[in-house]
Amino acid sequence: MTAVTDAPPPARADAPAEGVPARRRLGGAGYLLLPAAAFLLVIFFVPLVQIAWRSFSDPSVGLQNYHALLVDGVSMTVLGRTLVTAAVVAAVTLVLVYPYAYAMTRVSPRVRGLLVLLALLPFWTSLMARNFAWYVLEQRGGLIEQILHAVGIRDAVLLGSTTGVTVAMVQVMMPFMALPLYTSLSGIDRRLMDAAVSCGAPWWTAFRSVYLPLSLPGVVSGFSLVFIMSLGFYVTPALLGSPRQALASQLIETKVTTLLDFGGGGALGIVLLAVTLIILAAVWRLGRGTSTLEQAGAR
Repeated sequence: MTAVTDAPPPARADAPAEGVPARRRLGGAGYLLLPAAAFLLVIFFVPLVQIAWRSFSDPSVGLQNYHALLVDGVSMTVLGRTLVTAAVVAAVTLVLVYPYAYAMTRVSPRVRGLLVLLALLPFWTSLMARNFAWYVLEQRGGLIEQILHAVGIRDAVLLGSTTGVTVAMVQVMMPFMALPLYTSLSGIDRRLMDAAVSCGAPWWTAFRSVYLPLSLPGVVSGFSLVFIMSLGFYVTPALLGSPRQALASQLIETKVTTLLDFGGGGALGIVLLAVTLIILAAVWRLGRGTSTLEQAGAR
């Protein structure tokens, strides 16, 4: 009588061999990345190093440019306004886009394709053209003022205000929020909501307790993407805002082109970059936390 033993499955021909370093498994593919990496290094890293060096050396070596940001009474105010505006834009965009992304996961494939097409449609229009369209809508006597006037709100001109800039930035940022959210929400099993409702939970309670926590990775990624992109916006605030309500990018442009303060402009840019990196680190830690909670809930 022959003994039956469990034989290991045959190894796939395309499976990576155990114990082989990742560098050898990549083969020549890794070297194909070297030209792109060198290009990015020259285009982005070298100018960044030059800006950082100028912030410490122009007009003399030291921290006087960073000290000036703290005591000039303008830079910190503008930086704070930029952070608040970016946070408001990200929050409003999230509130408006979340139901849209949720609807994209609930409709038929044909309707979903149409909704994805509508979400991508702004990418086919020039950003400058959209900003000029908002300029026409927000100016005195424009359509927005006429609508507000019809409902009893008078003398509400958005052009030249932070509110007008925020409204336009929300419209520009919507696609960047919709795509990460849809990617995250489409991976959630809809049967979890049905199970919670079948167990007696109201729809809102099931959504808040089951669906919303599972969608947090997409919420965090979309919010952080829109927030960080909004920190460096220049065209929209320059066209629709005003110098008295300037954001950080406008102040950097004024320092460099008007005041010829290259060191001060570089210092403000480096501070804005540092704030962005801190936010990215916080988002990364928050994303790890939400992923851990999601895995724990799945178990």
